[in-house]
Amino acid sequence: MTRRLVPYVLPLLAALSAPACALAANVVAQPDPQARQRVDLSVRIEGAPGPFERIDGHADYRVENPDCVPLTAVTGATVVPEQRVPVAFEPAADGGYRAEILLDRFRDEDYYGQGVCHWALVGVAADLRHGQVDFSPAIHLADIAAGRDVVKHFSNKSYANAGNARIDIGADSASAFNDPQATFRIRLHAAAR
Repeated sequence: MTRRLVPYVLPLLAALSAPACALAANVVAQPDPQARQRVDLSVRIEGAPGPFERIDGHADYRVENPDCVPLTAVTGATVVPEQRVPVAFEPAADGGYRAEILLDRFRDEDYYGQGVCHWALVGVAADLRHGQVDFSPAIHLADIAAGRDVVKHFSNKSYANAGNARIDIGADSASAFNDPQATFRIRLHAAAR
């Protein structure tokens, strides 16, 4: 008798748990109309061998308390909601670029009926495009909170070889390259308003 029920019970269980699973994967964070934790993010390009055609970026946010999210069906894993928001950089008077980031961009609320989900900024990436290369240094929340600059080094060869599509995240030190003198830097700095 048990064998005859198995083909019917498993699809039924999957169907019953599918809405919670779909909800966890598809939640859309609600913007917080009262967001007030603003940060000015600046990007400085130091010694690049040429210009960049486009400079923009993105900020990544994530629910920081996964206990507010239901477990997914079958695997029992928690899929923590994340949101990516485009960031527009504007030219600054000092020759660099600036953008405003909201730390508290999304409203904390009970999305799943399991308690309030708290959203937090994970980090921000600047995307400097040259040819087919996306030079993409990032600054994380810990560096933003501490007021630390993040400096990434990039090879001039990577800039010159712009015909090969790729993302270049850089290195923490010029010594990571065969020719440390043939490098340039991108500096990210965040300051609270």
